[in-house]
Amino acid sequence: MAIAFPAIDPIALEIGPIVVRWYALAYIAGILGGWRYAAYLNEGRLRAMSREQLDDFVVWVTFGIIAGGRLGYVLFYKPGYYLGEPLEALMLWRGGMSFHGGLLGVVAAIVVFARRHALDLYRVGDVVTAVVPIGLFFGRIANFINGELYGRVAPDVAWAMAFPHGGPEPRHPSQLYQAGLEGLALLALLFMLTRKKSWTRAPGAIAGAFLAGYGVARIAGEMFREPDAHLGFLWGPLTMGMLLSLPMIAAGLWLIRAARARA
Repeated sequence: MAIAFPAIDPIALEIGPIVVRWYALAYIAGILGGWRYAAYLNEGRLRAMSREQLDDFVVWVTFGIIAGGRLGYVLFYKPGYYLGEPLEALMLWRGGMSFHGGLLGVVAAIVVFARRHALDLYRVGDVVTAVVPIGLFFGRIANFINGELYGRVAPDVAWAMAFPHGGPEPRHPSQLYQAGLEGLALLALLFMLTRKKSWTRAPGAIAGAFLAGYGVARIAGEMFREPDAHLGFLWGPLTMGMLLSLPMIAAGLWLIRAARARA
């Protein structure tokens, strides 16, 4: 017996031709929430820029998330399809975003903005990555509402659900697992690190902790998530999400070590 999936309309608000989806609201909530939290961190030990610069930087980050996320999905998950239909790569309303691509877009925004304003690249990275889990949390909740990116079949799990697009089998609500791991748990970990002088005195250490922490959380979540149907398992039990997260763990550990060495 599976728990009934709480059927929630993916459209949060519809007024005439105007349609607002929960997925769009998740992006907005993540960006606005991250902006406010970044302002708080920027006033404390992670001071990286002026308040005016931070407000300007939000626009850069938003563009990096959208452009990088879409480009990453096109290149990592469906390169063959979009090679034949290149114009569809621009149709964001049809869905398809990649966190790893969005991360690369944000990194590019950080590098360009920091150099343009003569800011400490690592310190800016610390502030930005410390707030990213807020967006990840809302994004995974939106995935759950949409009934997408569901988990693997779990007939013996009491809280398993039958998702609308996943057939009648009870499955792990892996979106909620990932919201807890990539969102709440990672946010709490980074918050605790921002309270420790040994970490805030080493610019780049917080960013490294985020990279390594997200990589571990993503791999853990992928163990319960159904692989993408058009990709499946790529190398033994490894999925695309796992393979893309392994370099993040290595880069994060290296960044932490390098930051502490500089400090």
